[in-house]
Amino acid sequence: MKENTGERRREIIDDIVMQHVTGNETLGTAIRRLRLEVTGLDQETFAAMCNMSTKALYQIEKDKGNPTINTLEAILRKFGLRLGLTKVAINLYAPPPEQRKTDSKMPVRGANPKRKSVGQLSRVATLPSTAKAMDDDKGGPYE
Repeated sequence: MKENTGERRREIIDDIVMQHVTGNETLGTAIRRLRLEVTGLDQETFAAMCNMSTKALYQIEKDKGNPTINTLEAILRKFGLRLGLTKVAINLYAPPPEQRKTDSKMPVRGANPKRKSVGQLSRVATLPSTAKAMDDDKGGPYE
């Protein structure tokens, strides 16, 4: 493999970082590219440099497994990189801004769907005269 100069390595690393930030590459593929394009090392040698197993490195590069932050940091430090937060370059999903109209048939927010709707809540419920009479009679309907 042709020896990369320091400047060329920096260009490769910048390209890999940009591809990852824009969402074109996953973290695993970015790490694989770093290993291959910057160092030119095989998985076994690179895994030994990072004090990890070859299987663990394989799983990280395939976006499988569950590596710790320390493991990822150990890999990225070899290239002068760190884990961090970035803003998403492209908006994956943004619902269109629209004014929601309240529908009188819609259930009240947080209410049980079997309960009254918004339109029904404004009406006052009245008891039929027979039910009112039963409530007034303290003995109940069966006495």
